[in-house]
Amino acid sequence: MTTSTPLAPATTPPPPASAEALPYPQQLHRTMGRFASFAAGFSFISVLTTVFQLFAFGYGFAGPAFVWTWPLVLVGQLAVAACFAELAARHPISGAIYQWAGRLAGPAYGWFTGWLMVLGQVVVVTAAALALQVVLPTLWSGFQVVGGDPSPTTASGAANAVVLGSVLIALTTLVNAIDNRVLSWVNGIGVTAELVGIALIAVALFTHTEQAPGVVLHTGHTGGGALWALLVGSFTAAYVMIGFDSAGELSEETVAPRRTAPRTILTALTAAGVCGGLLLLGGVLAAPSLTDGRLATEGLSYVLTSSLGDGLGRALLADVAVAVCVGTLAMQTAGTRMVFSMARDNALPAAGRLATVHPRSGMPRWAALAVGVPAVGFLLLNLVSPAAFLALSTTCIVLVYAAYALVVGALLVRRLRGLPVGDGTVADESGRPLFSLGRWALPVNVLALVYGVAMAVNLAWPRASVYDPEGGHWYLRWFSLLVLAAALATGALYRRLRR
Repeated sequence: MTTSTPLAPATTPPPPASAEALPYPQQLHRTMGRFASFAAGFSFISVLTTVFQLFAFGYGFAGPAFVWTWPLVLVGQLAVAACFAELAARHPISGAIYQWAGRLAGPAYGWFTGWLMVLGQVVVVTAAALALQVVLPTLWSGFQVVGGDPSPTTASGAANAVVLGSVLIALTTLVNAIDNRVLSWVNGIGVTAELVGIALIAVALFTHTEQAPGVVLHTGHTGGGALWALLVGSFTAAYVMIGFDSAGELSEETVAPRRTAPRTILTALTAAGVCGGLLLLGGVLAAPSLTDGRLATEGLSYVLTSSLGDGLGRALLADVAVAVCVGTLAMQTAGTRMVFSMARDNALPAAGRLATVHPRSGMPRWAALAVGVPAVGFLLLNLVSPAAFLALSTTCIVLVYAAYALVVGALLVRRLRGLPVGDGTVADESGRPLFSLGRWALPVNVLALVYGVAMAVNLAWPRASVYDPEGGHWYLRWFSLLVLAAALATGALYRRLRR
């Protein structure tokens, strides 16, 4: 005769998850609330930074119709974010992408995913810091300390971008070493300023429209056809809408992370998607001219100063500069937590030092340096060629998209095999069921993987007219693929030597 343990009464809620149930001791200071968690994701996306940075590029290749790439990319990224929200509730651990991949598909798989993500985050810090050149010299000519031409595509503009970017990364590294509360405070103020700035800019643009809405149905004169133009134009949206996983990266510093992180991942991306879409559409409709070439070279900065007047335009550009600084800070913070998480597992060189957390500040200072120093090193590539800016921008997206695809791919395989995707925890800190996609989990997961792989291929495709328009720099054309191959080869060599 067999006996079975009776089930608990249906009215008894499952016990809430606790921080002590995590597989690591609590070293980072758990002080971040829901707004701070949202701010981490929204600051990384940094709509003002990235839209101002790549608006001119998207418009230059796809014309006014490039605004349609925005909702398409948003749908794909929301599918990815929904998968991440499920994982954030079940594995609320710093270094989220690395941790999730390892728990879904094994340590080696997790290591390579984390390695690609670390490199992507280092390069994205570089690319974000270069955005200061798009804003500051327009705001005040005194910020152009090298040469006279501030355009990022010129030699003097590219060199000045390196100077401004290096100063910014030095400051963000310092903030990442001071204190968790200072970091949250700066992020909170920055996100508030960015949201206010987005609202003001959007209202200003839509109340100063110069173009008919029908212009967004045209791509302009594109040699490769409309589809080719839109695929290239989608780079802008793809570059903007990454980093929403930062709320998961900071789980060990978040109060009630199983409940908070899944929601802030989705709300950060949704808010950024709505805000960025309004800026793109408003920028096209408020442009004084679509044919004088300035919109394809100066982007939204040209629209603001031309349509809104010098005073108001400069005031809004100052807000954009704040967003660039805070966005770079958030990007470095996410990379720092990834380095810390991998080092804590002894998965990186000098792991003992990189995993050190200062007892007073609760900050992994050496990990912050490990992100900041190579980010400055990548800045120097801008001195070789002004076109390196685009190569750096697309490379960071390719690396991040590859890491994202590895996570959602492992999650899909696990679903198809009928295996659990969590650690057995069924309730969040308040005793409520964990975030779940329910019956939509499989189709959303499939969409996330198909979209992620397709966009990564689109970004890395070696188009000469995009990556090396002047010719003579073949390595820029193949830069994303070369960096990806070098990352995989270096990672494989390191793991072999470790064994």
